[in-house]
Parts: sequence; structure tokens; C-alpha cells
Amino acid sequence: MAVFQPAIMSASLGRAWVHELDNKIRVAGQQGFKGIEIFKHEKLIDKIHVWFRIVKELKTATIQIPANFLPIDQLTGDMNVIVGDLRKLADLGLREEPQVRFAYENLCWSTHIDTWDKAWEVVKQVDRPNFGLCLDTFNIAGRVWADPTTVDGKTANADSDFKESIRQMVQQVDLKKVFYIQVVDAERMTSPLVEGHPFYTSGQPPRMSWSRNARAFAYEEDRGAYLPVEDIARAIIHDMGYEGFISMELFSRTMSEEGEHVPTEHARRGMASWAKLVNKLNLK
Repeated sequence: MAVFQPAIMSASLGRAWVHELDNKIRVAGQQGFKGIEIFKHEKLIDKIHVWFRIVKELKTATIQIPANFLPIDQLTGDMNVIVGDLRKLADLGLREEPQVRFAYENLCWSTHIDTWDKAWEVVKQVDRPNFGLCLDTFNIAGRVWADPTTVDGKTANADSDFKESIRQMVQQVDLKKVFYIQVVDAERMTSPLVEGHPFYTSGQPPRMSWSRNARAFAYEEDRGAYLPVEDIARAIIHDMGYEGFISMELFSRTMSEEGEHVPTEHARRGMASWAKLVNKLNLK
């Protein structure tokens, strides 16, 4: 089997209320993807045991858990509570046959766990063999390097902070705990994403609005992609030694467009991005 295999998230091929899952799976296979992340809104799944049944049906072994992004008054920032809940989840996964793994991911707009290092601290404290990380280029760069509310789309000390963050990630993260990675970029906003911007939603973190409307596949500079995605991927793959699935994840307003061409076009774009990544990083 190839060391690196391309995957894509099902929602990247079109929103669920517009495009059927069966067709998106078929299109992904036709375009050459070897794996697919099945995305389902959390409110449709009320018990982890339902997820376990889905895992068995799909003959997979990994469930991704994004860090929570509910309003701060609806969450606790107590690390003991966060770790305790996730440890219980991991223990349930260990009882399954075969065992189920959980890939924990920081979101750049998460209420408490919004950086890779905070997510890594959670993983270390959960301390279970089936509980690891999903490292996402957008969510890494989108917090330490990028800021959609600024004129230039960057944080105050973007380049130096980013360089130091990636250096620490390479040094600190245990490769065995990186269960899979996601490679995705985002559009630089033509104007700051603040009140009055088309993507602005009152009460919603700007980075969340940015993520939902304006992600792009890696190397889509013609669509405004501007994050240091390749630098992150290179650090994870070459410096850390990661091997495994690389998911071309996307959220975008284009996914809500109607028409049979939408899943095919997104799959084509995803594979074009994958091909460039393979070439740039000399992947096998």
C-alpha cells in the first residue's frame, strides 16, 4: 500500500441538504480518492454507540472529535472536566471490537482549545492509546498566523509566531499520536470580516464564519488561498515523519450550489490539490 493516500471529507463535495451522500462517495472514487471522511452534524447523533455502529458499517476505526465551540457561558474551561469526559469516551472505544480511535482536533475558533498545543495537552492528559490528534493546516495557521478581521489577513506577529509554533510542534508532538492530517487553505478576505461583511454573523466568531464560507483547497491561489499550508504539511510529513491518510478538507459557500456538477467539480479540485502536494513534497 502507498505510504500516503488521498482522502476527502464528504461535505467538501457539497452540502448534505443539496447533494446525496451516495453520489458524493461515487464521485470521490471516480476522481481517485482512496478514503472519505463521513461528515454528519453532531445533533443527528445522540449517543456514541450510534457512532460505533457507523464505524463498523464503514469498516473504519477512527472518529474525529473537534474541540467545542459553544459560547463560553455554556462550557467549562476546567481541564479536569474536559479531560475526564474525553477519557470516558476513549475508554468506551477501547471496549469495542475492534477498538475505536478518536482523533481530537483544535478549531481555530474553539472556545477553549483553539491551538494545536492546547489540543496536544488534552491528548497527553487523556493518556489513552486510542486517543490522538488530527492536525489540520487551516486550524493551525488560522489561529497563529491568520486573522480574517484584519486588513492584511494576518495576526500582529504572524510570521515569527508561526515559525516558533511549528518548531515547537515538531519537537513536542509524539508522531504515534497523530492519527491523520487534513490539508486545506482559505481565502484572504478582500475586506476585514467584521460587521457589514457578507460573511459576518452576529454572535459568531469571525474565524468560524470565515471557515464555513471561504476555505479553499491547497494551492488554489487563483481562488484567494494564502495560508502557509505547505510549510505545515512539510513539517508534519518530512520533519515529524508522518505517514498515512491526508484528507483534503473543505468548507465553502460553493458547496451549497445546486447542480450535478458540484460534487464532481469539488472532487476534481481536491485531486488537483493532492497532485500538487505530492509533487511539491515528493510524496510516495
